[in-house]
Amino acid sequence: MFQEEDFLMISGIQHFIFCKRQWALIHIEQQWAENVLTVTGSHLHEKTDQPFIREKRKDRLIVRALPVHSRELGISGICDVVEFIRDSEGVFIPKYQDSFRVNPVEYKKGKKKTDLSDEMQMIAQAFCLNEMLGTEINEGEIFYFETRNRTSIEITDEKVKLLRDITNQMHDYWRKQWTPIVKVTKKCDRCSLKDLCLPVLSKKETVASYMKRRLSE
Repeated sequence: MFQEEDFLMISGIQHFIFCKRQWALIHIEQQWAENVLTVTGSHLHEKTDQPFIREKRKDRLIVRALPVHSRELGISGICDVVEFIRDSEGVFIPKYQDSFRVNPVEYKKGKKKTDLSDEMQMIAQAFCLNEMLGTEINEGEIFYFETRNRTSIEITDEKVKLLRDITNQMHDYWRKQWTPIVKVTKKCDRCSLKDLCLPVLSKKETVASYMKRRLSE
């Protein structure tokens, strides 16, 4: 079990899957830069990130910006939206004196990705909710602003194992305070940290040739 001071951010899971170096620059070296993608994402999260907004729709209670954590995985963060749906077979919530099925909903600005970064972030939130509420969440949802629809995500044992592997790697990097070397890919052009990361330096180039090139620019 991890102590609170060792918790890593759930939002970092997406960074880690996208690029381990990007994650290390942000979470270990505390570097950050905005681009049009990050600014757009922040703007679209403005409503979901207001913790005092709660809605009740018939048998559904909607809670926004719910803080969650897991001592088992050593992670913490904020759920965009968690829906508590009245269900006699769900978890009992003393405050409302009723039982509810818990449905985490993660909001994303774009459309469904080919990797599992969005899914892993949502599953991490579900893992935290399971641990905190003593329930078992078997699925969650991701809402994509670009397509304006929700995608239901099944939470399988295989995906939970992958989540454990990812968080273990993140903690290992954190303990070592290690920033991996850069690996230039097409993703670099979409990264807000491109200028801080300097992926061009990963190419085999001598210091002398680099200085000569820079001075001639």
